[in-house]
Amino acid sequence: MLATRLSRFILSIFLLLGLLALGAPAATAESTGQGSDYAVLADILEDDERRNRLITELRLLSEPPEMLDEEAAPSGQDEDTVSLPRRIAMVTQGFAEQVVDQFNQALVALRSSDVSMDGVSLAAMSWAALNLGGVILITVGAFLALRRLAKPLFDKASLWAAAAEGSAGLLRRAAAIVYSAVLDILVVVLAWVAGYVVALFVFGETGAMDSQQTLFLNAFLLIEVFKALIRVIFASRNDTLRLLPMTAENAAYWNVWLARLAGFIGYGLMLVVPIINFNVSPVVGQGVSLLIMLLAFIYAVSVISQNRQDVRDRLEGMAAEAEFSVTRVLTGMLARSWHLIAIAYFLSLFVVTVVNPEAALPFMAKATIQTLVAVGVGFALELLLTSLVARPMRIPAETHLKFPMLEARLNSYIPKAVKAVQVLVLVTVFAVVLDAWGIFNLATWLVSDAGLTAIARIITVGLVIAVATLIWIGVASWIEHRLNPETGGGEPTSREKTLLTIFRNAIAIVIITMAVMISLAELGINIGPLIAGAGVLGLAIGFGAQKLVQDIITGVFIQLENAINAGDVVTAGGITGTAEKLSVRSVGIRDLSGTMHIVPFSAVDTVSNYMRDFGYHVGEYGVAYREDTDTVIQHLREAFDELVANEEHAEKVIGELEVHGVTALADSSVNVRVRIKTTPGTQWGIGREYNRLVKRHFDAANIEIPFPHTTIYFGQDKDGSAPPLLHRKLDNGKSGQDGDSASGDASAQSAKANPKYKGDFDDADD
Repeated sequence: MLATRLSRFILSIFLLLGLLALGAPAATAESTGQGSDYAVLADILEDDERRNRLITELRLLSEPPEMLDEEAAPSGQDEDTVSLPRRIAMVTQGFAEQVVDQFNQALVALRSSDVSMDGVSLAAMSWAALNLGGVILITVGAFLALRRLAKPLFDKASLWAAAAEGSAGLLRRAAAIVYSAVLDILVVVLAWVAGYVVALFVFGETGAMDSQQTLFLNAFLLIEVFKALIRVIFASRNDTLRLLPMTAENAAYWNVWLARLAGFIGYGLMLVVPIINFNVSPVVGQGVSLLIMLLAFIYAVSVISQNRQDVRDRLEGMAAEAEFSVTRVLTGMLARSWHLIAIAYFLSLFVVTVVNPEAALPFMAKATIQTLVAVGVGFALELLLTSLVARPMRIPAETHLKFPMLEARLNSYIPKAVKAVQVLVLVTVFAVVLDAWGIFNLATWLVSDAGLTAIARIITVGLVIAVATLIWIGVASWIEHRLNPETGGGEPTSREKTLLTIFRNAIAIVIITMAVMISLAELGINIGPLIAGAGVLGLAIGFGAQKLVQDIITGVFIQLENAINAGDVVTAGGITGTAEKLSVRSVGIRDLSGTMHIVPFSAVDTVSNYMRDFGYHVGEYGVAYREDTDTVIQHLREAFDELVANEEHAEKVIGELEVHGVTALADSSVNVRVRIKTTPGTQWGIGREYNRLVKRHFDAANIEIPFPHTTIYFGQDKDGSAPPLLHRKLDNGKSGQDGDSASGDASAQSAKANPKYKGDFDDADD
């Protein structure tokens, strides 16, 4: 905090030095202000001897005086090498001495002034004062009457602005503020015209007016227009016509304070001081102007100090509520330093009045009005842009049906564009304010080569970004249109979904890269080294990431050949399952157990896709040797007929049952193979349902589906008779042969499902 205050103080000192260097007038000889001085000068010029002596004295005065011993540096230091602190001390010392000297000159001139008080001059002065008072009364009365007549118009504008809410309310409020400002200035102009008419045709000679009346009317016009601008910011009677968000009580306080200060300074310097200069003495007028500015400065500093913390709290509250980050930061900075800026403003006005009294008030008035107008217009544009952000864009229902994401996409880009425009408005207002105070010449910069180049570059970069955004919106909307099943083309294929998704990502990278490169080139940055560096970096990455390059190249060709699409059941890299996620370099496969496998395309030598065009359920059914194969085939056909009788399964079956016949005479079975053609991805569900029906039909016809048997050999005598089989009675009362029991257990343990498991990947629960 101490460093911040010190830096601000040093900045103020440098500002003071700059003002002194730019506006310090040349030293003038002391003037007595008496009319007799001119007669004395005429007598001297008529006398040759006295004229020659005067010329000699003037030549001596024109020579630079020698430095007094007490002002010389004891060390002999040259005047140009004096340190900065001593220079600042010398400047402030000279400024203080100049202020005191002007007061002393004014007192001396006032004491030595010879104002004629005879009857003629007193009557003339009284008549001039009466005429001036009449013009003042009529002008001010006309102004108050016109303000009274215009009050219903202000009230209607306030009610009209308050009737709307939301974004429409912001637009109405901005329009009402502009309307009220124009109406207020029009009232001032009409009152000024009324004063001029009265001064020309009522007071004094017809068609002629006193210079003092002209001084008042000009001062009235400028000061009251300035007060009208203040009322735009601090409208105390109508809340909706107030530019700054504050209560009516606070607005009335600041409006009265600023209007009172503007009237005191304006009428004092533009009316009172010129009258004193003309009728008394310019030196006395200079002293009065200095006194006016000193009193105004003291009054302003006291008011600013009293309201420092209150204004800071309000500005910090506004910063916390601001949505735009730049506005939030600038408002926070203003909250911490507003009192320093305000004090610096009145200090500058006081300094300029002292060092350059002729141009002080016109310069400060012009700078202040230009600043207020720039800030007001910028704030109005801020309200307009905020209303645009608050109001979301709506597209027709038909367009929304074709492009469901277009509205959300536009509403996401509009706030970004509005923020860019807000930054441009803020920079423009800042430049206009700097131009108003002479810190930066905006007009000269705009016509200079640097200004034209900067503006051209800003416009070009803005157009590049806008065109890139429009191209991206068009491409993304077209892809969205192709992927939307409601657009008339029907549900897109898996291949279309995959390729269009990859194309969208690729085109986004290309558009961003080209927009950035073109923008950098337009900003004057040489993109040649960037492109060369990118090429070298790409080459290094290519050598260091050959596997990645192989993944990408293989993935591109796999997609072009339509080998894998999202949702297909495939076998790739030794993994079988459903392809869920595809990118340029890998495929994500989820197997039957739910495990997700990420398979790089470089590891894929062969792709087996089970979802192309159609599928087959291949069933191979084994029956006992004693069964009639023709009967078995007949029952297989009956099971198929029952399968297609179900509408749910019939729409998944293509064609008739294909019977391949007996394919093998196995060790314990005769195998019969059939095949059912199905739609892609339904072959496993159809196979499960068909197996269930085959089992039912075989059981109903007592067709045996064999399982492995075990035969036990007990030996044989030479006469061909078998030895007796020993058996024992079991505890539960049952008896049986040990061999048969063992054979049954072994058969049960070695039995396997028929047909052989080939793997299901549709996760169906039939």
